[in-house]
Amino acid sequence: MFIPCDRGGDSAAPDFKGFTLLMPAVSVGNVGQLAIDLVISTLDMTKVGYFYTDCLVPMVGNNPYATAEENSTELSINAEVYSLPSKKLVVLQIRSPFIKNKYRPFCETLLSWVKSSKCARVVLLSSSHAYQRDDEQLLGTPLRYLLTPDLEKAVGGRMKELNWKEMEKVAAYPGISDTEKVLHIPGGGITKLLFTESCSEGIQMAVLLKFCSEGDNIPDAFVLVNYLNEWLQLIKSEVNPSSQWKIPSSWRLLFGNGLPPALF
Repeated sequence: MFIPCDRGGDSAAPDFKGFTLLMPAVSVGNVGQLAIDLVISTLDMTKVGYFYTDCLVPMVGNNPYATAEENSTELSINAEVYSLPSKKLVVLQIRSPFIKNKYRPFCETLLSWVKSSKCARVVLLSSSHAYQRDDEQLLGTPLRYLLTPDLEKAVGGRMKELNWKEMEKVAAYPGISDTEKVLHIPGGGITKLLFTESCSEGIQMAVLLKFCSEGDNIPDAFVLVNYLNEWLQLIKSEVNPSSQWKIPSSWRLLFGNGLPPALF
């Protein structure tokens, strides 16, 4: 459930009608979450609310996008919503893993919010285990996309212009029968469930994902956010678009670099 921020006594829900909702799947390497961090930080998006749910592990921390000592002590929780009306963009950032058996209730609540807020489409940033690719998926780019039928009608031609590669279906029973093909996204978290539910409910959704392995996944995040930018043009595309993305201050704390004094 979306809870708007209380700003000066005004807690009216912002209008997301016609907006694109951008969000991560909690997937291998946290690539989608890292890519979302780059979008929020670079576009200097405003926090407009929270996504209250019992489906995520509770957490609290200091402001991950702090730019000065004054705003470094602001608190953040496990699911927050940011907005940029000038680009008709709303972002849901998820910062903690899902509680066991809570995938489906979360997807139902999320899609209900998408409908009630009248978002035009959803873009899900995800990742999948590189070591579980089949032979066809080993060829070419490690990036893939998926479109629900309703979004395929609107942007399918654009994906072909970009020469993007659609996520392949794989044999349901490898080594036994190759006739039945299924969508398989190992390590993708809620990706497959959210995509198939969106197909069933007529919601326009795109999944952008990268095959990767666990480790230092910052380079994967840059690749994925540049992939997103090819389509949505959130920042100007240049020879090296990666240099334009603003790294959030919280990334200094990755890999055991200690806790910020402002947290205490």
